[in-house]
Amino acid sequence: MPAVAGVRPSPDRVRVTLFNWLQAVVPGARCLDLFAGSGALGFEAWSRDAQAVVAVESDARVVAHLHAQARQLGIPEGVPGVQIVAAPAEDYLRHPPATPFDIVFLDPPFHHGWVAQICAQLAEGAWLAPRAYVYIEAEAALSNLGLPTGWNVTRRRNAGQVGYHLVLVDARNEGSET
Repeated sequence: MPAVAGVRPSPDRVRVTLFNWLQAVVPGARCLDLFAGSGALGFEAWSRDAQAVVAVESDARVVAHLHAQARQLGIPEGVPGVQIVAAPAEDYLRHPPATPFDIVFLDPPFHHGWVAQICAQLAEGAWLAPRAYVYIEAEAALSNLGLPTGWNVTRRRNAGQVGYHLVLVDARNEGSET
């Protein structure tokens, strides 16, 4: 993994906990890995039978690393269901997908205020399937995630400086900020 400011892989114990939380919903799910970084979350979802994974990353060196990781994991270039997109997350979110996502992994660089902004973009577009899950990794000291109405934190933990949260989106109440 190239050394890039703001890119840090999710700690192993955090990933284990996350995928224990999501074990019943990952198989067959469409997953969006925003700020993909190492790609660990998206590739883990793929290995657990997600239907599709879209990994979005803006740094060209990290994108090249994601392609190399995919090859190393035996995922051929252009395989249906795995897509690596070279773009800033906020730009990618300007054009909603044809099919919404069941799970979104949101792990932006810390201390930039991205969580509330990206969650608002997800809520405003057709990004999320009914009862989608959004996994958020943020600095542990962030007490208010700024989630839209109808987004409910179902699980939350801290690991050192990392706070991680599993959010269930109730599409019936989606839209305005809280």
